[in-house]
Amino acid sequence: MDDSTRRMARARERALSGQRPAQVRPEVRESWDRARQQGVHPDRSLPPIELAEDRVRGLRRDHPLASVWPTLLATLSDAATQPGHLVFASDSAGHLLWIMGDRSARRLAERVNLVPGALWSEGKAGTSGVGTALALSRPFRVRGPEHFLSVAVDFTCSAAPIRNPVTGELLGAIDVTCPTPAANSLSLSLVAAAARLAEAQLGEQTRHQDELLRMRYLDHVMRHKGIHSALVGADGRVLHASPGGWLPRRWPFPPREGPATLADGRRVVVERLSPSGPFAVHCTDDADSAGEGLLLHALGRDRAWIRLDGVTHELSARHSELVVLLAAHPAGLTADALAREVYGQGAKTVTMRAEMTRLRRVLGYRLGSDPYRLLGRTTADFLALDEDLAGMDVGELLDRYPGPLLPSSRAEGVGALRERLHQRLRGRLLSHGDADALTRWITAPHGRDDTAVRQALHGHLPSQDGTRR
Repeated sequence: MDDSTRRMARARERALSGQRPAQVRPEVRESWDRARQQGVHPDRSLPPIELAEDRVRGLRRDHPLASVWPTLLATLSDAATQPGHLVFASDSAGHLLWIMGDRSARRLAERVNLVPGALWSEGKAGTSGVGTALALSRPFRVRGPEHFLSVAVDFTCSAAPIRNPVTGELLGAIDVTCPTPAANSLSLSLVAAAARLAEAQLGEQTRHQDELLRMRYLDHVMRHKGIHSALVGADGRVLHASPGGWLPRRWPFPPREGPATLADGRRVVVERLSPSGPFAVHCTDDADSAGEGLLLHALGRDRAWIRLDGVTHELSARHSELVVLLAAHPAGLTADALAREVYGQGAKTVTMRAEMTRLRRVLGYRLGSDPYRLLGRTTADFLALDEDLAGMDVGELLDRYPGPLLPSSRAEGVGALRERLHQRLRGRLLSHGDADALTRWITAPHGRDDTAVRQALHGHLPSQDGTRR
């Protein structure tokens, strides 16, 4: 131990006994204070091993640093191969994920829980390269006795935090640890340079991923002319806005499907475009459009159209059937029940789930699942007409009946709804309709072959002597 290390060791002993020696750097003293406040004991504490092996393997595969670990290791290859040296990377909490070094160094490290899955944050391990670099959010070197844990005082650690330069997200830290006598004063500069190189690579990767998202989803987001729209990433960054500047650069709160109100009072609706994001955002600041919910028109049309959050969509024939069935069953339908309603007995549930995935691209957050159902207020022309059959004038009812429900549909469930409404309206016409209403019915395409209504009309027509037949 050299003289400088001996002085630091003596200063550490005095500091841990309650004194405040001048030889201790302010950053180290403040780190020691934080460790004490969080209950870390210099002689009785060890970093906990919080992550099991399978969890560590999963994080190594999925963590953002996974793509730059080879770059970090290549930059620090000299350090990783020197006797007694270790190179390791952690996540943003301080969990160690990757460790490289010779066998003897790793065996020694295992005694102090310097292993994958261990948590080396300041709150669990006190002052250390990883923990303090993350706490200070800058490169930091901890030399021998500056460590808070007594088991670590023979080592020197140089660490640097790693951020995604595009998102600003703290991802983790990279560290080089070695016995204090073998420490190199340039190690901190080397680690900081490796972190900057990794950040540059992460930034390029993020920009490339952003461009792929724009290419895939931008047409879908911007297809509604005249409406303020935006594409927002899963991390809340606004990837594109039309017109530019109507949203801040970052979404003001974690994106989630459904209506939302911005800080300035504007109302928007957020639509998830894929299970993990991104999101489409449409402004619905028009009070009328924002309050109408989902409006469905399917009478007399082979392809229904809906108005949703101020935006009109014409649905495909299959999607028209699905939305009609969901509107008629507000409590929802399972995939199996919905498949039977559309395809009949023997229908495959997997086919229906695939179709519902495509429908979700139109309905977004309005389509609930388990069971499938329409969320929020829904107004459908065929349901509203059915409700008003008993009390409304027959002429007004005919004004609202341009034709049967999805007349070309062969879906069993739609056919049953169509026939029920048609016959109920026809029965009301036969019992309460006047000559004008009966004439309107038989001159419409859906009533031309209705002999019962023709006979009823014949009974309403006056005879030659002026009396009704």
